[in-house]
Amino acid sequence: MIHSKRLFGCALLMGLSIQCGWAVAAADPESEWNSVLRNRYFGQQEIVESDKVIELTAPYRAEDPALVPISVISKTEQSSARYIERIVLLVDKNPEPFVGDFQFSPESGKADLAMRVRINTYSNVRAIARLNTGELHMHKVFVKATGGCSAPVGADLEEAMKRIGRIKFRVDRDLSIDRPALAQLLISHPNLTGMQMDQVTRRIKPAHFIETMKVTFNDKPIFSAKTDIAISADPNFRFYFMPQRNGILKAEVTDNKGMNWVSTYEVSP
Repeated sequence: MIHSKRLFGCALLMGLSIQCGWAVAAADPESEWNSVLRNRYFGQQEIVESDKVIELTAPYRAEDPALVPISVISKTEQSSARYIERIVLLVDKNPEPFVGDFQFSPESGKADLAMRVRINTYSNVRAIARLNTGELHMHKVFVKATGGCSAPVGADLEEAMKRIGRIKFRVDRDLSIDRPALAQLLISHPNLTGMQMDQVTRRIKPAHFIETMKVTFNDKPIFSAKTDIAISADPNFRFYFMPQRNGILKAEVTDNKGMNWVSTYEVSP
């Protein structure tokens, strides 16, 4: 009996120790960044942390962890001499922290970006901008959310698969030559994470998500991206481009199963 009590006591202490360890890890929002992510994506390169070049915005407490709106506002002009050439988005404590690597050009006009993402637990969300000069600038925000990557697949998945790959552009009606124009790219795709249960079959659905995107205007690159499971279902992205004359916006989209789609939109400033 005494031996059994000792075993129970040890097990209880071990459980408490593990819980305390989890609490300590959760209390350090910088742990993943400092121990893994910084070196994985940027090595020992100097990163300036401020909101002087880019500013990331997101709700402090997410209403829906599978649909968290985030936006990146650029504070530098996209000129040929100096411009933001890419923005990497990370959610530190997601099962897969990488959200996307978004690339821009001077023809983007502005390196602003907006989308909806999944956040699985309380975490820092960070945007790191690389300029064509090699400078790295980072801004981060903390978001409270739980379960965004494992939220169950809805009963309408079959209907969603029928719409898969449909692409739509929306462009600001107030267009002016040589002024950045706001555009939106909407893609019908379930963007499955590989951690979601089908509520009908009770089985985990395999990951199936948008992997690459490229948007051009008259064949000049405007906006492109490599993305992963953190992008919400039915991805939509807001971005800018310079409509210097009449032309064609073109989107090319590919998912991780090799499916690909193309859509065009005629623009008349």
